[in-house]
Amino acid sequence: METGSVVQELTTKLARAEITIEIGAVPVCVRATDASFLKMLENRYAGFVTPGGRSEFDFDVELADPGSVDSDADVRVTWDSGRWCLDRGDFASELDLHARSGKIRQSPNPYSIDAVLRILHTLLLAQEGGFLLHAASAVRNGKAFLFAGVSGAGKTTIADLAPPDATLLTDEISYVRKDGKRYAAFGTPFTGELGKPGENVWAPVAGLYLLEKGSHNHLAPVTAAEATRSFLSNVLFFAEQQELVRSVFRSACEFVGQVPVYRLTFLPDSRVWEMLR
Repeated sequence: METGSVVQELTTKLARAEITIEIGAVPVCVRATDASFLKMLENRYAGFVTPGGRSEFDFDVELADPGSVDSDADVRVTWDSGRWCLDRGDFASELDLHARSGKIRQSPNPYSIDAVLRILHTLLLAQEGGFLLHAASAVRNGKAFLFAGVSGAGKTTIADLAPPDATLLTDEISYVRKDGKRYAAFGTPFTGELGKPGENVWAPVAGLYLLEKGSHNHLAPVTAAEATRSFLSNVLFFAEQQELVRSVFRSACEFVGQVPVYRLTFLPDSRVWEMLR
């Protein structure tokens, strides 16, 4: 084989290099020509990388010079001519949800595609009544427990206090989607202060707990209005398209109408987990 043909074949193989990242049972294929970048993603999303094959969304990634981006810019998500346009300074992306494909131009780090994946999943979930929720979550006795609250309310603390027989789904961003007539929570690789990715498992949601630190452990149900308001304040959603915003609101009302919501005041003591059933 001639040298030119060998180079062309190697270039073609590199161009087709890809990994599949499956979060919330949704496999997303990421293609790039930079093998070291894909290896970095493989390490970053360890536990959520699945063998090639079926994918529900395909991304082509083009890497930009790190010096040409502004990582401090705010994220913008806009709808234009049938496509979603995402921009944050360190990345620019277009998503075609109908074609189930997209493009990303980003700096060579995992944080840019991490943000794009979060936004992609919020858009996909909004179409089926699911959410990304700013909440810690864990599985115990076959049930998923969600813990939401403002920064400092104790999401990382209660995740860290979980007993040995509990499985961490996330200490930062919970993935909630419908499973027939019920809701299920899935593990995510999106980490918070613990810096520990969740396990790639799922379980039906048993309850949502609105956290507050206090002088004693106390559990109390909340009204539907308070539950909806608190739930919406913790939903991650970046788009401003009115139709999807209304859909998210309706889904939030449906969720709190079906899933028990409590106010959980707690001490930084593992005994708080004895209250969760």
